[in-house]
Amino acid sequence: MALPWTGIPMKDFVAWAKPLGSAKYVTMKTFLDSDVAPYQASPLYDWPYTEGLTIEEATNELAFLATGAYGKPLAKQMGAPIRLAVPWKYGFKSVKSIVSFEFTDKRPKTLWEAAGPREYGFWANVNPEVSHPRWSQAQERVLGTSERRPTLLYNGYAEQVAGLYRGLEGQKLFM
Repeated sequence: MALPWTGIPMKDFVAWAKPLGSAKYVTMKTFLDSDVAPYQASPLYDWPYTEGLTIEEATNELAFLATGAYGKPLAKQMGAPIRLAVPWKYGFKSVKSIVSFEFTDKRPKTLWEAAGPREYGFWANVNPEVSHPRWSQAQERVLGTSERRPTLLYNGYAEQVAGLYRGLEGQKLFM
């Protein structure tokens, strides 16, 4: 979704955190409190919600840590206190309610990748030519309408992000 986010570019956060040169990934985890989020008591998923990006993705000019939207502090249902916005990736990569960051040399195992590895890969880049195992991703619906339109590669941000994936041919970069 395209929203008027407020917050900080993730690259500024990474610069502030000063990860070791050996760090290749950033792992983000959500809160864990089944009294607040009862579904977290379900054994179906390995909580807390864990998501990750490469350092290059995290420092791309489009990656953003949101603390507000529409000129107001971020609401709980939108992922308060802080959430990730990575507009060229599928929505499940935009982890909500982040409470910790870890810089590591090992690729993190994300919640959805662990739950459905055939359906939700680590990279999760938007590509209309690569179908999800259960549905086509060639079109998208405009929220609030029944209008459908062609899905754009990297959600229309190919010019800004395609270079992040050079040399990774043969890897499952989309789903």
